[in-house]
Amino acid sequence: MTMQTIHLTLNGRPLEVRAEPHETLLDLIRERIGLTGTKMGCDEGDCGCCTLILDGKAVNSCLVLGVEADGHTVDTVEGLAQGGELHPLQEAFLHHGAVQCGYCTPGMLLSAKALLDEKPGAGEEDVRTAISGNLCRCTGYVKIVEAVLSVARSGYRRAGSYE
Repeated sequence: MTMQTIHLTLNGRPLEVRAEPHETLLDLIRERIGLTGTKMGCDEGDCGCCTLILDGKAVNSCLVLGVEADGHTVDTVEGLAQGGELHPLQEAFLHHGAVQCGYCTPGMLLSAKALLDEKPGAGEEDVRTAISGNLCRCTGYVKIVEAVLSVARSGYRRAGSYE
């Protein structure tokens, strides 16, 4: 198969990368681009470890072909912290003890960010629905939900641009 050149905006920066037509967005991000914060879990779209934000929506990157990202915007966990400061969700996860082993954390953070970017004042049901595709074996979800709700209640506003 022949490699294709794709152009995307990754964490606020334009990027050109070559990809195999059969390569998933997960593999493109981890293997070709070298951003390893996004995790591979089930490779079937069931666990949410590979969640990225594609054009503002949380997606399982193991189910999206890399070439489908051509011309689109992709946000990864590496793009959350800006200017040396953690994103409010990252701060809240730390403050509320919502991080244990950390394997699900990138996907949880990005699912929560996609929710709050769309619905800044999200309630508990919204949060639980948004993270329902992200499996966690450590926390029992209570601390994760509390962390996201604390950000929603703090007057969260979507960042306008990357620095």
